[in-house]
Amino acid sequence: MGTDTQAPDSGDQQTARQTLDLRGTACPVNFIRTRLALEAIQPGAWLQVDLDAGEPERLVGEGLRQAGHQVEITSLEDGAVRLLICRHGG
Repeated sequence: MGTDTQAPDSGDQQTARQTLDLRGTACPVNFIRTRLALEAIQPGAWLQVDLDAGEPERLVGEGLRQAGHQVEITSLEDGAVRLLICRHGG
């Protein structure tokens, strides 16, 4: 279940991962942009979002989990984190 920087790829389904770099973006703008990007992809697709560690990581990660999305977090260099988000819904 826990992967580093690669989202699972089942091959026959659309699993192309989109990326969003929100390092340096303040809360709640980073959460809003992440939600908008999730709305633009299919349920079950993966979105990669790079954020600043700390409050942005906590607020965005918790908000997305509460909305039912799967969120995996990996630490990056320079005080950033990478969220791999699988869009919930169907």
